[in-house]
Amino acid sequence: MENLIQESVSLASQTSYKVGGDAQWYAAPRNWDELEASFEWYQRQDVPLTLLGAGSNLLISDRGIPGFVLSTRYFRSYEFDAETGLLTADAGEAIAKLAWKAAKRGLKGLEWAVGIPGTVGGGVVMNAGAHASCMADILVSATVLSPDGKIEEVKPEELAYSYRTSNLQGGNVMVVKATMQLEPGYSKNEIMELSNQNWTQRKTSQPYHLPSCGSVFRNPKPYAAGRLIEQLGLKGYKIGDAQIAHRHANFILNCGTATAKDIFELIRYAQGKVEYHCSISLEPEVKLIGEF
Repeated sequence: MENLIQESVSLASQTSYKVGGDAQWYAAPRNWDELEASFEWYQRQDVPLTLLGAGSNLLISDRGIPGFVLSTRYFRSYEFDAETGLLTADAGEAIAKLAWKAAKRGLKGLEWAVGIPGTVGGGVVMNAGAHASCMADILVSATVLSPDGKIEEVKPEELAYSYRTSNLQGGNVMVVKATMQLEPGYSKNEIMELSNQNWTQRKTSQPYHLPSCGSVFRNPKPYAAGRLIEQLGLKGYKIGDAQIAHRHANFILNCGTATAKDIFELIRYAQGKVEYHCSISLEPEVKLIGEF
């Protein structure tokens, strides 16, 4: 237990932005016993709880996170049922990895996720999606853990899914497992071809060469956030070492030594410019954690 709960752990390496301060207290359980032990420890403390997955859609303050940070990054296992098409996976499994494994089994329904840099848990919480498909389309159920230690199964209709959001966002309910319905009966070559097409499209249209969180803003339909920012001539604009990407203006890159403050200020700068010139309020897709 003393090795499971750690104090003053740097979180920068655990986010795709490679920025952020320390967790006051931190645990990354690898199995159910360690998860339960972590929760039992938390319940004896009078501190806030923050849940952390792959850190791919987060911006953590340079000041760090007070309280207890519980990570699911090592909580991994998965099982495919080739006959029914059901896929059950722990929260810490990478969505992209599962998408490729599904394609190799001729299972259709997850090929949109080949370039998604997140985990199953995060995908369920934020309704991850791409190529006109999303988690809400395939989710059968999710197993969640409440701060009081209660474990229950929830159905997608209980999650109030909409574009890149659900009612799990902003809460302390932890997704520990999810079951997804894929379509069996397709050829491996057919699904692999679709997956490769999606991956090629993402690689050519989005910057993967430097740390980022993926798309920074939700698209204010019918508009595209990246197009609005691009039209204002903001591609390449920098604050510190944070830069609006040349390849796709809805990406902000860490060009080497950016701080969370740099990235946060650039987010606010882009929001302000779009609000002033277009009278459109851009809502961040990236989740901000800590004080800015």
